[in-house]
Amino acid sequence: DEDEDESEAVTSEDAYMFPVYGSVALFSMYVVFKYLRADWINMLLSAYFAVLGVAALTQVGVRIVKGATGIKLSQYHVNVEHRSKKLLAMRFTNLHLGTLGVSAILTAVYLYSKNWIVSNMFGLAFSFSAINLIRLDSFKTGMIMLSGLFVYDIFWVFGTEVMVSVAKSFDAPIKVVFPRNLIGGGEEALRMTMLGLGDIVVPGIFVALCLRFDRQRYLTKLGYARDQALPPALNGRHRGFPFATPYFNAAMAAYVGGLATTIAVMHKFKAAQPALLYLSPACILSVVATGMARGELAQVFAYSEEVKEKKGEGEGEDAAKVKDEVAVQQPQHRYNLRNQATQAVAAAATATTPMSGGELADDEQDTAATGEKAGSGASDALESASDGEKPVVTTAAKKKKKAKGGKTSKTAKAK
Repeated sequence: DEDEDESEAVTSEDAYMFPVYGSVALFSMYVVFKYLRADWINMLLSAYFAVLGVAALTQVGVRIVKGATGIKLSQYHVNVEHRSKKLLAMRFTNLHLGTLGVSAILTAVYLYSKNWIVSNMFGLAFSFSAINLIRLDSFKTGMIMLSGLFVYDIFWVFGTEVMVSVAKSFDAPIKVVFPRNLIGGGEEALRMTMLGLGDIVVPGIFVALCLRFDRQRYLTKLGYARDQALPPALNGRHRGFPFATPYFNAAMAAYVGGLATTIAVMHKFKAAQPALLYLSPACILSVVATGMARGELAQVFAYSEEVKEKKGEGEGEDAAKVKDEVAVQQPQHRYNLRNQATQAVAAAATATTPMSGGELADDEQDTAATGEKAGSGASDALESASDGEKPVVTTAAKKKKKAKGGKTSKTAKAK
């Protein structure tokens, strides 16, 4: 189910390497297109992105429908195991099957016609999935990443032909395209303006960080802590509660303004423009200016999110230590078990990855199922404990009976 997507945290060390990895990938694609047949390469890439596109469109379609209607459907669970090793675990609903069918039809249309509207649908779905799967751990990391890619974009667009050449040769939905003149028509309308997905994803994950920071500010103001029950002001809602979003609004406005500036300069000079030349400063300055205006600049730079998954999985004691840390940090308000003994057993059995403030599960079916499973596991554990005590009592009783019988026998002999 999409509610349990795992996101990969980007640290400052990762952010420093973004321009390096991007440069290697970009230049490699340039060499491939220069020395190999472009049509064969694009055929392989089209097939690859078609498979990814079906998955991305399905995910986005499900989220849109659920967000618009609030519908909740029963889930199908598919688990494939081999010799007690889990190979596959899937959960889906009828809504997933329906959107999967629509996505497959759109994929066939794209492969047959290469329609730019369908291509844009794939591109936006990829961007949405990437923003959902990648999260920055702090504003410091975000600013390092934007600054590094600012230099990267300028160098590869203005300093070489590599970026523009790859963008024109790459016939796959890795960019959003639209006609330069939709109204006037003519030859100008046939010429396309391109926006790389990186120009959407990179600022997008920074804007998403701003939204999480706004939510964290609100929860902190309410006095929320991870090991406590939800504040009354939330009315029992784990997600979807309203809160002020000054940083998100500022970053989003800056992104739209930077994108408009990019398009205007591109039309003015009739030349390709590195979008991050305008987007990176706009996003960074919007957050800094908002923090200064609200007197919260120190909180902005101090904000940091916990990494959901511990890096460098260890063996033996290290792995056990990480597991214990995760179990200790488990939010206590998610389950309502009947007694302290049951809670102790269930906490060990149902510990999940720690979450940052406000990032709480809201799938009622999953909560009910997990609570039922935890209660069942706790009951079994308590029954096992009771069964374990029973032989001890029986043995003690037998010894007592035997001792009593032996004493009677000795008395009889004495007589």
